[in-house]
Amino acid sequence: MKTRPGSPGKASGPPAPAPGLPPPAERGATVIPDRVVARIATQAARTAQARRAAVPPDRGGPTATSASAAVRTGSVRLHLTMDLPYPTDIPHVCERIQQDVAERVAQLTGLRVGEVLLTVRRLVTAADGSRGRVQ
Repeated sequence: MKTRPGSPGKASGPPAPAPGLPPPAERGATVIPDRVVARIATQAARTAQARRAAVPPDRGGPTATSASAAVRTGSVRLHLTMDLPYPTDIPHVCERIQQDVAERVAQLTGLRVGEVLLTVRRLVTAADGSRGRVQ
């Protein structure tokens, strides 16, 4: 039996509930809205895209990385849409981005990520990336 310092004979265990609080099961649940999970997934996808596909994160515009989420009973399904550079190993890069996003969303929300669907909107060459930029 383990004892706490300064309290001989008392077993250590989970802390006693605070007086006046209902049991944890009766306190309620934290609900994270779909749009919040989608924003977290979008940021995670931008970070993963920059790391895995060497694409600088695009913060706006019609071709920016985007995500949607559907949260149901403790799990979430994600749908990502992004551009990837050409040439690239598309299956490998997509798989790594999906894994990175799933891990980050699970870490930040506590939800189980059931599925990450990734849609590649288009492949971007270096010439496409420099078009339209003012230098």
